[in-house]
Amino acid sequence: MTGGRSIQPTSQFAGDDGSADAELTRLLALHSTGAVPLADVVARLADTRVLVPVLAELAVGEDVAGPEGRTLHVDKEASSGVVALRAPDGRKALPVFTSVAAMSAWRADARPVPVEAARAALSAVNEDWSLLVVDPGGPVTVLVPRPAVWALAQGERWRPALEATEDGLRVEREVAESVTVAAAPVQHVVRAHAEPGRKAEVAVVLALDPGLDRAGLDAVLAQVNARLGASDVISRRVDSLELRIGAAR
Repeated sequence: MTGGRSIQPTSQFAGDDGSADAELTRLLALHSTGAVPLADVVARLADTRVLVPVLAELAVGEDVAGPEGRTLHVDKEASSGVVALRAPDGRKALPVFTSVAAMSAWRADARPVPVEAARAALSAVNEDWSLLVVDPGGPVTVLVPRPAVWALAQGERWRPALEATEDGLRVEREVAESVTVAAAPVQHVVRAHAEPGRKAEVAVVLALDPGLDRAGLDAVLAQVNARLGASDVISRRVDSLELRIGAAR
């Protein structure tokens, strides 16, 4: 978004009154109660206009509230006034708003630039910003993860790595199979499977040959990490990974 060139408004929004898309507002409200998954919100977002804030003046380093009680730190692109929010894990997020009212509630001095959500996502990807934050000032704030941002930018449907079942979350089959294919062939890996993570989205659980010393363990984990990183499915669909050592039954 250097110079603001990639987020200039187009003539298609000349008559935009700045109001939110009614269906997106409904889905955001339902998502906040757990009634609909984030994938439904992202699917609707793909067909809507969002507002990107541009600020003439901003105190860099300012903290703002994020989703799920997380704090986001504010950065500013000096040449364009485009705002980036820095998540606790260090990744940058582009804030987007559903309406002028939502943006004004966040910062009254923000200038709204209307763009398609897909175009905003593409701008974020081009800047190597991993995330989108929808309505950081509320009433419902949603963090759109990296794989969903990539899907939006490419005009594709986002398929989350985790899916809900009657017993809770599980790793979607394609992702689970890709984890096994990537990790299982590494020497000293007896078995490998994927499950919902504790600190990351997906956990890769490894059962290893007994008796490995520290150097051997480090070598195995490095090879597994390299193979996971080379997987197209995992890189496209998994936001974050953790490795865990399980029992070699």
